[in-house]
Amino acid sequence: MAILPLALNQVSLYADGKALLDAISLEIAKGPRTVILGPNGSGKSLLLRVFHGLIPPSKGSVSWRGEDARESRVRQAMVFQDPVMLRRSVAANVAYALRLNGIPASERNTRIQDALARTGLTELRNRPATVLSGGEQQRLALARVWALEPEILFLDEPTASLDPGATAAVEAIIDDMHSDGCKIVMTTHDLGQARRLADEVVFLHKGRIAERSAAPAFFEQPQSKTAQAFLDGRLMW
Repeated sequence: MAILPLALNQVSLYADGKALLDAISLEIAKGPRTVILGPNGSGKSLLLRVFHGLIPPSKGSVSWRGEDARESRVRQAMVFQDPVMLRRSVAANVAYALRLNGIPASERNTRIQDALARTGLTELRNRPATVLSGGEQQRLALARVWALEPEILFLDEPTASLDPGATAAVEAIIDDMHSDGCKIVMTTHDLGQARRLADEVVFLHKGRIAERSAAPAFFEQPQSKTAQAFLDGRLMW
């Protein structure tokens, strides 16, 4: 059962009386890669966590197309800036994710082999995950979720702590997942990366959506003054 589109209706999130997300209404449909941009503190990571169900909104609603709550959980995945590696081998990390999500044992070996091959980790399958480099760990995090065949993947600053070579490898995997039919929604502070990966941009400012547009239009002629200031490097908050 397809779970997209994902719809937010007047979603707000408060902490100590302050609106961290303010009356956001947004629909995320299958297809284009969606990149969420905005200055630090604008609510990008919080919005992803609300999408993924890690944080319930203070007001408003979050709904998926599918009515099966379990289906909406297992058909989505999220990768963080600093993924947690289990104290076991690379292959066993992927196997654990499959077992945790109820994938039959008869399918696991094939999925593990495929995910490791697609992320360039086949030769490292027996290496302890905790000794991998930062770039290798991020590729393993992507292998774990790719093996689950999610309909949508949320990525929170997935290359923020990586060098250019590791960043390029991760971007290639993200692009391949998109080509494989997985909806990509990600945050980044790297405008170069946003230009490379985004099909559409959602721009946040002070917890609100200031602009949403196709990526070429956003970068060439943003509609809002705040987005223009951000692209010019003038908008700090």
